[in-house]
Amino acid sequence: MDPGETMRQNSALPEFWETRYLSGVTPWDSSQCPPEVLDYIGRQAPGLPTLVPGCGSAVEVAHMVTRGLKVLAVDFSDAAVKAACEQLGTLSEGRVVMRDFFALEEDVPYEWVYERAFLCALPPALWPDYAAKMARLVSPQGCLAGYFFLAETPKGPPFGTSLGELQALLGEWFTLETSRSVHSVSPIFQGREFWQVWRRRKE
Repeated sequence: MDPGETMRQNSALPEFWETRYLSGVTPWDSSQCPPEVLDYIGRQAPGLPTLVPGCGSAVEVAHMVTRGLKVLAVDFSDAAVKAACEQLGTLSEGRVVMRDFFALEEDVPYEWVYERAFLCALPPALWPDYAAKMARLVSPQGCLAGYFFLAETPKGPPFGTSLGELQALLGEWFTLETSRSVHSVSPIFQGREFWQVWRRRKE
C-alpha cells in the first residue's frame, strides 16, 4: 500500500475524512437533530459554553445557537467544515472552525461538550488521550453528554466499545448520570447507540 493510501485509511488523520466528505460517503451524518439533543438543549441556559468536536455537517449546531448557547464547533477536515458552513449559513460565522480537537485551548472550560460519533471515529489507541483532553475541557460540574456507540465492532470506524470500557476510560474524572438506548437517526448506529450524560467531578 502506498503512503497516500495508508493515510486515507487512518481515521486519526484529516485525509481519511476528507476522502469521505469529498466523495459524499458520510453515513454517520443526518439531516435530523435527534430528540434527546433537542430536549437537552431546551433545558440549558442561554450563553452556556458548548463545544461540538468532530462536528461534521453540524446539524445540531443550528438548534444550539437558536437556544442561545455559546457554541464552538470544530473539525480537522476542511471538507467537513465547508459542509457545516453550507448547512448553517450565517449561523456558522465565528462558530465553526477547522481545528484539531487535541490542540484546543483549555483556558475557558466548557459547560457542555457534545459527543456524537466522535469517540467511535477515533482509533482506540487515542481514546485515553480523548478522555484526558475531555477532563481538561469540561468545567467542574459540567457535562460530556451525547451519543456513545456500544457494540462489538473492533474494526472501524465506527469503533465500538462497552459500558464497562467507558467506565474505565472516563470514570477517573466523570460520573455517569444517564445511560439509555435510543432510536438512532443514523442507520449505521441503529440499536447500538446510547444517550449518556457524564458529569465532570470537582477536583
